[in-house]
Amino acid sequence: QEEVVESGGGLVQAGESLTLSCTTSGRTFSPCAMGWFRQTPEKEREFVAAIGWSGGDTLTADSVKGRFTVSRDNDKNTVYLQMNNLKPEDTAEYYCAAQLVPWTTNWETGNMDYWGKGTLVAVSS
Repeated sequence: QEEVVESGGGLVQAGESLTLSCTTSGRTFSPCAMGWFRQTPEKEREFVAAIGWSGGDTLTADSVKGRFTVSRDNDKNTVYLQMNNLKPEDTAEYYCAAQLVPWTTNWETGNMDYWGKGTLVAVSS
């Protein structure tokens, strides 16, 4: 059974760093492009960053550009989101999602093939 599982969330202070991980299991996830999204109770789920199967293609939302970096290790079936200089407005539930293509620039939420259940990131001021 295919599965997408996020981990690494927690409570940090503003200015600190945190790394999220997303691990996939199941034979379907090869190749796949992986994306990170976030959502708060007040807002719709929004795109954060994405990475293609080879790792050579990436996309980052303007709101986190220069602070967040996405990477992957296909040997470990894991995608990472390195978050630096965190701000209180980064507080959200962070979700990992997969599209079963090597790469795409279309990261509308309705296009995802698989979703994880999320991991909470809370940034205090």
